[in-house]
Amino acid sequence: MFSIIQAAGWPIWPLIACSVLALALIIERFISLKTIKIAPPKLLDEVLNVARTAVPGPDVVTQLERNSALGEVLAAGLRTVNAHPRCSEEDLRSAMEGTGRIVAHRLERYLSALATIASTAPLMGLFGTVVGMIEIFGSQSPTGNNPTLLAHGISIALYNTAFGLIIAIPSLIFWRYFRARVDAYLMTLELASERLVRHLNSLGKTR
Repeated sequence: MFSIIQAAGWPIWPLIACSVLALALIIERFISLKTIKIAPPKLLDEVLNVARTAVPGPDVVTQLERNSALGEVLAAGLRTVNAHPRCSEEDLRSAMEGTGRIVAHRLERYLSALATIASTAPLMGLFGTVVGMIEIFGSQSPTGNNPTLLAHGISIALYNTAFGLIIAIPSLIFWRYFRARVDAYLMTLELASERLVRHLNSLGKTR
């Protein structure tokens, strides 16, 4: 590997840095976007069951808020009703939407950085290719070609192009995967919020 890096020349180092950063972001997103941390499958049913006849107290709401991202959104609605028992439906929705925006921002964290790496890596590889071409042209002289410089220029051009694509393709795939996953989570949060609002309306806690 070290010999390949040497053959690729100095333009390979920014690409290596991008690859390390992309790998770290992918691992972090896999850990942070686990279903149990965002939207546990049975959480909404449990909340509706607990709030079947009355809104849970502050202690239960605080525990719910710490459960997951979905718990945060649902807890925002329950806390609003606890603070203002006769709040309007619009106020309830507004409170939950505000918390939902905060959660959405957290879910989308680092995705733009991963997308930037996916779009920038090929350009950095192309830059390395240009540097390699300069080395190739520099090996030409009136007295003859310098085989060492010629081979080095070809190595720089090819290795950097390959590294740029090797980094960009997985980064783009994972960015699309995480983007779709976040969109699915946001839809789940929105539908769960709507169900809670309807439930609280049925209890007569909003007007």
